[in-house]
Amino acid sequence: MTGRRSQSSGLRALRPEAFGAEPRGERLARIRRSPHFEDGVFQNPGGTARTRPSGSTLDIAKVFFDKDTRPLRAPRGTVPVHATTFADLARPPATGLRVTWLGHSSVLAEIDGHRVLFDPVWGERCSPFPFAGPKRLHPVPLPLAALGPVDVVVISHDHYDHLDMPTIKALAGTDTLFAVPLGVGAHLEHWGVSPDRLRELDWHESTRVGGLTLTATPARHFCGRGLRNTQHTLWASWAVAGEEHRVYHSGDTGYFEGFRDIAAAHGPFDATMIQVGAYSEFWPDIHMTPEEGVRAHLDLQGGTPHGVLLPIHWGTFNLAPHAWAEPGEWMLAAAGAVGQAVAVPVAGQPFEPAGDVPTRPWWREVSLPLNRRWPVPEITPEASREDLDLVGES
Repeated sequence: MTGRRSQSSGLRALRPEAFGAEPRGERLARIRRSPHFEDGVFQNPGGTARTRPSGSTLDIAKVFFDKDTRPLRAPRGTVPVHATTFADLARPPATGLRVTWLGHSSVLAEIDGHRVLFDPVWGERCSPFPFAGPKRLHPVPLPLAALGPVDVVVISHDHYDHLDMPTIKALAGTDTLFAVPLGVGAHLEHWGVSPDRLRELDWHESTRVGGLTLTATPARHFCGRGLRNTQHTLWASWAVAGEEHRVYHSGDTGYFEGFRDIAAAHGPFDATMIQVGAYSEFWPDIHMTPEEGVRAHLDLQGGTPHGVLLPIHWGTFNLAPHAWAEPGEWMLAAAGAVGQAVAVPVAGQPFEPAGDVPTRPWWREVSLPLNRRWPVPEITPEASREDLDLVGES
């Protein structure tokens, strides 16, 4: 018995700090009481989702290493970035809502006098190791310290491209609060965040931060940071409501009917931040294509175009076999087909959804052309077939 304990302690000592910590004690008891936890794991809405790639290892390798498509998976030149300045963020938004995409799924949303930072990842790699794993394709638009104080940091789930240990450790030294899905607080406490600064929520639970109401809403995804996936931490999307404005951050999710329920409870939204990158036919249940992202946005708005859609989870890391520029091109086609306003800023470029929305396809300057048609949602009277033909070409 003593030998076993010593071996277990030794393995824990070798465990990378970035793996975080598994929930224990009252946190684990609360997880087990969750209506979304069954048979020892959190369950996805809409039935079982395939969280592991379908197809054989050989099939996946053939796609990833295909000599014709592999060159498309990275930019050909320097990815443009707006070097966000103090002046960009010091002036209050004229309309009360300003959004700054900082790359991948990291977004600063300034809502009715409050500052919310979603999924901040300032690390060079989304990996537990500093020497391996997907590396940034562009620098962060500004140093984390230059961002200024934020009222609350919101985490969607514990995968490395959304929960970055070095970034959390840096933020642990500030006064910000953290809103996280159930179980994720164990990682943050392990990295130095005090429990009194954590707001740990199950789906449909809300917390107040100043004049904001933050609600953890369902998503169709999975969790895990270590060598084995215990499914003991929840994943979530988030609805944030201020006195005048509402925003939604999807985190990572596959398309599911629950977006309509989120709309009924918390929408419509002035802006949505929707995951539309790192999709693949090998994992169709847990990430959305741009066409599905537009459908999700329309569901969140009650079925009709409204507000502004900001595509996220693309452009910063190479995480899937699709072309690097494909999410941008497909998003323009899919949103254009239904008359939905879409913002495509370079990373670090602030914009106000009720003001001038950035629409220039900047990625074309540094990517190979993608000459193809894109699957799009059902066309509404706002967009004709001729319009679709125009936006569908690169």
